[in-house]
Amino acid sequence: MSYLRFDKTLMINLEESLPREILRTNKSGAYHCTTIVDCNTRKYHGLLVIPVPELDDENHVLLSSLDETVIQHGAEFNLGLHKYRGGTFSPKGHKYIREFDCEHIPATTYRVGGVILRKEKIFVHHENRILIRYTLLEAHSPTTLRFRPFLAFRSVREYTHENERANRDYQPVENGIKTCMYQGYPELFMQLNKKNEFHFMPDWYRNIEYPKEQERGYDFNEDLYVPGYFEVDIKKGESIVFSAGISEISPRRLKQIFDEEVSDRTPRDSFLHCLTNSAHQFHNKQGDSHYILAGYPWFKCRARDLFVALPGLTLAIDEQSEFEDVMLTAEKAIRAFIAGETCVCNIYEMEHPDVLLWAVWALQQYAKETSLEECYNKYGALLNEIMNYIRYSKHDNLFLHDNGLLYANGTEKAATWMNAIVDGRPVTPRTGYIVEINALWYNALRFVATMERETGSTASADNLDAQADLTGKAFVETFRNESGYLFDYVDGYMMDWSVRPNMIFTVAFDYSPLDRAQKKQVLDIVTKELLTPKGLRTLSPKSGGYNPIYEGPPTQRDHAYHQGTVWPWLMGFYMEAYLRIYKMSGVSFVERYLIGLEDEIINRCIGSLSELYDGNPPFHGRGAVSFAMNVAEMLRILKLLSKYNM
Repeated sequence: MSYLRFDKTLMINLEESLPREILRTNKSGAYHCTTIVDCNTRKYHGLLVIPVPELDDENHVLLSSLDETVIQHGAEFNLGLHKYRGGTFSPKGHKYIREFDCEHIPATTYRVGGVILRKEKIFVHHENRILIRYTLLEAHSPTTLRFRPFLAFRSVREYTHENERANRDYQPVENGIKTCMYQGYPELFMQLNKKNEFHFMPDWYRNIEYPKEQERGYDFNEDLYVPGYFEVDIKKGESIVFSAGISEISPRRLKQIFDEEVSDRTPRDSFLHCLTNSAHQFHNKQGDSHYILAGYPWFKCRARDLFVALPGLTLAIDEQSEFEDVMLTAEKAIRAFIAGETCVCNIYEMEHPDVLLWAVWALQQYAKETSLEECYNKYGALLNEIMNYIRYSKHDNLFLHDNGLLYANGTEKAATWMNAIVDGRPVTPRTGYIVEINALWYNALRFVATMERETGSTASADNLDAQADLTGKAFVETFRNESGYLFDYVDGYMMDWSVRPNMIFTVAFDYSPLDRAQKKQVLDIVTKELLTPKGLRTLSPKSGGYNPIYEGPPTQRDHAYHQGTVWPWLMGFYMEAYLRIYKMSGVSFVERYLIGLEDEIINRCIGSLSELYDGNPPFHGRGAVSFAMNVAEMLRILKLLSKYNM
């Protein structure tokens, strides 16, 4: 039995199949994403979606979809599926699906009368090319396949509509054609491994709708251009490979490349293997630069997300070299920021006040997986630069006060990961002394001091420890309230009593200013008011402003983004905190809670975790279909659990 297999009953029920999506990437920024019935429901969906740096820093949909038609005795059976204006689905090819299997590579089995056809898709690593293999498993009569490509050639942020500017020209290439709809775009090569006929019949398919965009309050319809169709005969037992890419390829190599790419894949046959495969999809290598994308299908590389996710996406799956490779790029961005220089690296939001502290935390995880000495040799100079930059208040929005605490202004611009904006103002204006920023600061001081002392720099270590003593004392006095939990932020006489998850970091980090009894009180409050099967709520239902359902148009969603919704990555730190308090006796509790997230592997983005979930049952997945920090933290906790179970 496959871990990720869906039968006919589910596949032909669009209420069940349309919400489930698949994602495949090439580890260089390009991706393929659609639903498991190959009906695009988002403007971000497409068979071949790639970056076009000559135009902008967005991804662009070149090949939106490919309709297949099975022809026998002159009868045509179209396997495609699109949603058109008025809620009409056509041509309803999902009714022929007998099974969808996603354990190794996405594979759909169709049955049309006596014909059984298997379709398998794979994205070539580090190349803008998708391959689709069609195998005729059963047929009692001569069979022909027809392929009709739907072209978009537009940014994932926009739509295309019928227009006179679209170029209809095409040129033959070996076993296929090449075409380009608009100037500035690369040519799209569509080829098969077998000789075929291309019939030039240009037309626009109008009023295709994307229901997910409609749900999100955006425009949701477009027209797609179809230049014609390919026809090829196929025999029983034969496989035919279709290629779509931005360079020509030898058709004779297509089968070999397909087999080689398949052999390089790890089966998604467990929670761990699903998360490991998902982790690889966030890598984006561009020349000498190596990034971590924050999520799919619309996120870029954001600095905070990169540093939070990096240990889980690399070290937790024993890929130390990948951590180091990403840090080569990140280090350039950090140093450029500290020096006030423009960085050519495409890492966004480096200026946010907590980002450098999360970078220190990421390097701390590297030290734990390797050694303090190795971390010092590789990153000691960088760590000292970061610490000095913060200690001497060189950051535009991070100030070290005499009491040892860091102060950030979050009233005009969001200062932390709770960064939703409405009408130019933060929805959650966390400002002043912010709890996780100062927990990160205390942890960073102790970590770097320990590393300095381990490598012989006693004077520097003593200096940092003295700073940590001051910070720790002020932290407890400032944040701990009479109810036993921590204020989310304190600004003068303004103390935020909201019960939020940001206090859990103080319990989870290696170094904390709280004693064990104080940590347990914090953990108990978080468990009681914020814990759900999918992660931690961003706000307690008992606190004012609780808004747990993330749906509707942008403004409505932004008001809910951090006001009660659930984020799985926070559960990673919660579980780490729980194990710190209860040690071996907490292992079974953590394992049970992981089951709630394992259930999500077969929902929404198959084999991955959504960005966030509603704060109330049934905890629907929302936002980006695959989110780096969520995947990373679950991998990090699974690695931590394995150490407890040794």
